[in-house]
Amino acid sequence: MQLGNVVTAAGFWVAIVLPVAYLPVFLAGIDSAFGLSVFLGLIAVNVVALVVGHEYPASQSKAH
Repeated sequence: MQLGNVVTAAGFWVAIVLPVAYLPVFLAGIDSAFGLSVFLGLIAVNVVALVVGHEYPASQSKAH
């Protein structure tokens, strides 16, 4: 497996799993600058993971 394939796969799976981390942030509250920065950081990482993992074969439609 090439490094590019590994990075794409990691990006795909991080994008799939990372939204689970939003729940504790919501439960703790986004009422401080720290809470807001954590939330925005999670969103930014998720967007990067979505872009990196977009070409992962499992993310492509199999319908013909």
